[in-house]
Amino acid sequence: MTTPGAPPVQYRTARPGDREAIEALDGSFHTRTVFEVESSATGFALREVPVDPPLHKVFPPDEPEEPEAADEPEEDGTGHARTFVALDGGTLCGFAAVRYAPWNRRLTVEDIEVAPAHRGRGIGRALMDLAAGFARERGAAHLWLEVSSVNAPAVHAYRRMGFTLCGLDTALYDGTPAAGERALFMSRPCG
Repeated sequence: MTTPGAPPVQYRTARPGDREAIEALDGSFHTRTVFEVESSATGFALREVPVDPPLHKVFPPDEPEEPEAADEPEEDGTGHARTFVALDGGTLCGFAAVRYAPWNRRLTVEDIEVAPAHRGRGIGRALMDLAAGFARERGAAHLWLEVSSVNAPAVHAYRRMGFTLCGLDTALYDGTPAAGERALFMSRPCG
C-alpha cells in the first residue's frame, strides 16, 4: 500500500551506480503452494499443490560477471539490453533486466524482482510495462520469461499480467541449488 502523502515510486533506466543496490535486492519469497509438473505419454500438465510447511526460497548470489560486462547494467553495446529500476524515496525497491533478440523478435525478461516490503503495490506490473514499452520500441512480437515451478506467487503475478505457459524444461536446474524444480516458460504478446 502507498502511504498517503508519500511521493510515488519513481521509475527510470538503471545507471552504473545502481549495480550494488540491484545485486543486494532481496528476491526471496514465501509460498504455501508450488506447481508440480506431471508427465504423460502425450505431454505435460501443471498441478498446483499445497506445501506444509510453507516454502521460503532464498536465491543464491549470481555468479560474478566479467569485468567489462559489469560496468553498465542497462546497456550491452547493441542497444538490445536494458535494466529498469523502481525507486521509493530514493531507495531501489525493484528492477527488471531485459534483452531483445532480433532474430525471433523476442524480449526476454532475464530478471525481475521487487523487494518483499514493496510487493503488492503494482511495482512489478509497472516494471513489466516498461519492459513491454522497450519491446515495442525494438519491434518485439512477444515478451518471454522463465520462472521456477516453486515460485507460485510469481506465476500468479505473471498470469495477471497476461502471460501464459508456453513451455517447460524438466532438467534446466539439474546440478544447481534449485535441482528438482522445473523451469516454466511463459510468454505474452507485446501489444
